[in-house]
Amino acid sequence: MAFVPDPTTLLYLLIAVSILLIVFLISRPSLTASSVGKQMAFVVLFVLPVVVASMGAAEHMRRSEQTEFCLSCHIMAPYGQSLYIDDPAHIPAAHFQNARIPRDEACYTCHTDYVMYGTILTKIGGLRHVYVQYLGKPENPIHLYTPYNNRECLHCHDGARSFVEGATHMAIMPDILSNQISCVSSGCHDNVHDVAHLSGLKFWQEPK
Repeated sequence: MAFVPDPTTLLYLLIAVSILLIVFLISRPSLTASSVGKQMAFVVLFVLPVVVASMGAAEHMRRSEQTEFCLSCHIMAPYGQSLYIDDPAHIPAAHFQNARIPRDEACYTCHTDYVMYGTILTKIGGLRHVYVQYLGKPENPIHLYTPYNNRECLHCHDGARSFVEGATHMAIMPDILSNQISCVSSGCHDNVHDVAHLSGLKFWQEPK
């Protein structure tokens, strides 16, 4: 079976090859005197950097969808811990522990409009994270810039029999679909990331 490198390894290999070719051209400028040399220089100096930048952006987007990436920031650690709260009433924990969402993309699955994945205004707003992280002081606990959108729940639950046939859901379905009533409002599914009370809660131990 042929060896196929993973995207990250392939990207590093391409970067290394690009650097070597650029160094080679710089050390042998006479090569660019011929038409073949000019074509080679164009590929090395213009085409390869664009390819590498595109692959790098795609790889960064892929990695930033990973739960591990989201929880790599110190301030996000309690939110990762909250996924293990041993209480089915805690919605993120119940979804994570029962594999109702991909565990390796848990954050992105339920926050699909977050920073780089949302609209252009959301992306611009995400730059605030960079400013706060390096030049300001992060809020603790952190909070969403805008109220949680029911769309994040509906892209999985809408059409599911257990959801659409639920008596409570049926009675208020128009308000759910129009965001007039939030899925995480008081009295509904308001137990989310209870990071303020983690020390007094019981946690589920994932089987090894």
